[in-house]
Amino acid sequence: MKQFLLFLFLGISFTFHTKAQQITLKKGIILDTVPINDSIPDSFALYLPKNFENTGKWPVVFVFDMEGKAVQALRMFQAAAEEQGYILAASNNVYDTLSIPKNIVIANKMFNRVFSLFPIHASRVYTAGYGSGARFASVIPTFIKQIEGVIACGAGIARTEILSIKNRFHFIGIVGREDYNYSEMLAQKKMLNRLKFPNHRLFFDGGHEWPRQNYIAKAMEIFTLSAMAKGNLRRDSLFIAKGFAQDLDSIKASIASNKLVQADDLMARTLSVYRPHLDMDSLMERRRLLKKEKAYRALKRNENNQLFKESLIKEDYGYYLEEDVLTYNFNNLGWWNYQMQELEKFCKSQNRAERQMGKRLRGFVNALIEDNIDIVMADRLVDTEALHFLWMLKTITAPQEYRYYLKIISSYAKNEDFGTALFYLEELLKNGYKDRASLYKLEDTALLKITPEFNRIVAKYLKDARYDVIEE
Repeated sequence: MKQFLLFLFLGISFTFHTKAQQITLKKGIILDTVPINDSIPDSFALYLPKNFENTGKWPVVFVFDMEGKAVQALRMFQAAAEEQGYILAASNNVYDTLSIPKNIVIANKMFNRVFSLFPIHASRVYTAGYGSGARFASVIPTFIKQIEGVIACGAGIARTEILSIKNRFHFIGIVGREDYNYSEMLAQKKMLNRLKFPNHRLFFDGGHEWPRQNYIAKAMEIFTLSAMAKGNLRRDSLFIAKGFAQDLDSIKASIASNKLVQADDLMARTLSVYRPHLDMDSLMERRRLLKKEKAYRALKRNENNQLFKESLIKEDYGYYLEEDVLTYNFNNLGWWNYQMQELEKFCKSQNRAERQMGKRLRGFVNALIEDNIDIVMADRLVDTEALHFLWMLKTITAPQEYRYYLKIISSYAKNEDFGTALFYLEELLKNGYKDRASLYKLEDTALLKITPEFNRIVAKYLKDARYDVIEE
C-alpha cells in the first residue's frame, strides 16, 4: 500500500491508494461512508483523532448501532476518542432485522478493512454500542477472538450462556441508576466475577439514555490502564496519576453529598483499576471504614430491599402481561392503570433508592410491552386483538407516546367501531396532541373524520375543525 500526506484547508488528510480505489481520510471529523471495497457495497463510518499518525500502533473501538445509524453512534464516542486517542469505526449495514451470523460477517469485513488501512494494535481492539448495539457488541468476542474488551451502554451481555473462560474479554457496562437494565448489570457483574472475566460498571444518575462523554472517556481510560498493566502499552505515570486523582475527587464528591453506596462503588472500581499501578493501602482502609459506618449500612440495606422488591414486581408484570395478551383481557386495563399510579408514587418518593426503583420499573414495563408488540407483529398471521390490547396498554404506561393512540383510532375506524376510535381520539387530545393536520390524514378514517362527533372533539381541544358541526 502506498500512502502520502496532503495538507488541506480543513486539516491533514491521509490518501490511501489500493489497486481499485483511492480514499482520502481526514482527521478530526467523522467520515460517513468509507467503502469496504469496490466489489462489496457495504461501508462504514470512521473517526481518526486529530493527533493520528500512520505510524506506531493505535487502539480502535468498533461501535455498533442496530438501526444502521453509524454516524450518530460515532458522535456519541467522538469526544472521548479524541481525548483518549482511539480510532472509531461503525458499520452502516448491521441491523436488528438481520441474523447474528449475518451481522457478524458484515462486522468482520469492516474489521479486516480497518486493519488493512491503519496500524492497529492487535491487543487493543474493542467493541461498543448502546442498547441493542451494546448487546450485539457483547456477542462479537465469542465469534471474533481478537476483541479485547466491550463498552456496553444501557444494556448488559446478550448471550451469557455462550461465554467461555477460554475466550475472556474485558467488559465495561455504563448504565443509569434509573435504567430498567440496572439490576441486570448488577447481576451480570456477579456472574462475570465468578467466571473471572475482568469487568467494571460505571453508574450515572439517569435513565435509559446515552451516558455523557466523560463516562465513555473513563471506559476508554480503563482499557488503556489495563493495556499498561498487561505490558501491551508503555507505562505513563502522568496518565495514571491524573486518572487516579479524578477518581479520588469523584469519591470525595459522593461522600460529601451523602451518596455513600455510590462512593463505595467508585472505591471498588478504583481499587480494581489502579491496583497494578499504585499502592492502594490507603484507599482500601478508607473503604473499610466507610463500610462500617451506620449511615452506609442503612443506605445499602435500603437499596438491597428496593432491588428485591423490584424483582418481585417485575415477575408480576411479566406474568400478568402474558396472561392478558393470551386472553385479550381488556378488563384488566384498569389494574394496569392502578399499577402506573403506584409507580408514580415511587417516582415521587423522598427515598432515593425507591425513587430510582420506580423509574426503573416504569421503563421496564414499557420495554416489556414493546417487546410483546414486536413478537405479535413478527407472526405471519398478526393477532389483531392482542395488538389492540398492547396498544391500549401503551396509552396507559406511556401516555405521551401519541403513535399508539393513532394506531388505535385508525384500526377501529377501519372496522367501523367509531365509539372506541372517538374515545381514544379524545384521550389523545387530552394528553396534549396538537397536530390537527395529521389527524385528518390518518389512514382508514375517511368515514370517521366527517362525523359530527369527530369534528366536535377536534374543535373542543384544538379550537378548529376541518368540517363544520351541524346541529340538528
